[in-house]
Amino acid sequence: MSLSLNDDDLDTSGARAEILKRIRSLQSRPESMHANERILAQGYLTRKTRGPAPAPVDNVVALFEERSKAMLCTLHRVDSEQGIVQACNDYMASLQLNGTVAVWPALSHLDWSVLSQPNLLGAPTGDDLIGISAVACAVAETGTLVFASNAQEPASTHLLPETHIAVVHASQVVHTMEDAFARLRSQDRLMPRALNFVSGPSRTADIEQTIVLGAHGPYRVHLILVGQ
Repeated sequence: MSLSLNDDDLDTSGARAEILKRIRSLQSRPESMHANERILAQGYLTRKTRGPAPAPVDNVVALFEERSKAMLCTLHRVDSEQGIVQACNDYMASLQLNGTVAVWPALSHLDWSVLSQPNLLGAPTGDDLIGISAVACAVAETGTLVFASNAQEPASTHLLPETHIAVVHASQVVHTMEDAFARLRSQDRLMPRALNFVSGPSRTADIEQTIVLGAHGPYRVHLILVGQ
């Protein structure tokens, strides 16, 4: 299948920068942050102590697998990245899923041309029934996926399609939510436009306390866990 980059999924951080610029102007502050402001913020984060934490576990990956299944995710393990595309193919075939597939541009290093369904690199258009993404990290304690959106990793991929397939490397699994924030800071990431914590398929019990899947997002979440 041919791949194409969705031109609509361009870097939109310029709008945020313009808003912050206006706020700084109204506060009579310079357009960009002074170096000492960044140092002060980093110092605050360094001094801030963490609260109580659960007891350490021997295997955070095994805990993540257990908790994500409890959150109604399905999961398949592969030994390396070479098995990711085939695992996606096998999963879609097992459920006879049809429709176009939106794949994160950040996963463009994989050969999606062999995917059985028509696919594109970029954010879902609204008509794509399947979205494939990676994650920023994953939280074992709650079986949660963490997404830090940017142009190459659009948040809509785990929000719009009916089926979401997420690629999680074993090395990305941390124990707690606090560990997730620490990991993001250690990667020197800029604060993204959206930081999402997703635990299983979308669900609601607003009507007669009956659980309904897919109310505000995908009703099917499948994980490809890479490595041990």
